[in-house]
Amino acid sequence: MAELWLIGIGTGNPAHVTLEAREAIQQAALVMVPRKGPDKSDLAELRHQILAESNSTAPVAEFDMPVRDESLPYAERVTRWHDEIARIWADTMAAAQPKGPVALLVWGDTGLYDSTLRIADRLRPRPRLRVLPGITALQALTAAHAIPFNTVNGAVTVTTGRRLRDHGWPADTETVAVMLDGECSFQRLSPDGLHIWWGAFLGMAEQVLEAGPLAEAAPRILATRAKARARHGWIMDSYLLRRTHKS
Repeated sequence: MAELWLIGIGTGNPAHVTLEAREAIQQAALVMVPRKGPDKSDLAELRHQILAESNSTAPVAEFDMPVRDESLPYAERVTRWHDEIARIWADTMAAAQPKGPVALLVWGDTGLYDSTLRIADRLRPRPRLRVLPGITALQALTAAHAIPFNTVNGAVTVTTGRRLRDHGWPADTETVAVMLDGECSFQRLSPDGLHIWWGAFLGMAEQVLEAGPLAEAAPRILATRAKARARHGWIMDSYLLRRTHKS
């Protein structure tokens, strides 16, 4: 099994790719690039742009991402999906027979709400892993809005839309950062005393932002999100909520 390099490439801006990441891209013997269907073809194109700008000479092996079975319970469908991706990775590397490290360009950072490391753990024999950090959506979000991630000595909970819907506002925290929320779960919260900072396509030319008291900003976010999704065929967004006073 070849050495596997997981390279964080940021949130969509090629300038987010670090010098360390560019050097690794240049040294890779093979680069695997996922295809996620025609609606997300620009994600593969961006990876190819980063390879070109990094002066990569490695061959590229594209592979089609499997589709999750939405009829299964959540945990089971994610497990099966990860198993299938690992099988595809193994088959792709076996077919290419690289004479050196294999690179995967990972959106954002491999350590924050990303399953690349969990999928890599499924490979047998397990490859030697090298992980290069990337700029996260939360870094791009707070930078775009020019706000701090936390208040002075304040707790921050990073969670998912699913958990926000199922469990509500986390206890003992002032700030909640939400990832992976296709259902805009902020709608389930009482807006009293909450401020939201939202962004989609962070770091990309298509970036869109909204912010304000939740009661006022929520309708704007829903409209902006729907328009952007219709235009591009997909959307990646995240948001940060903060209590402006004790409720």
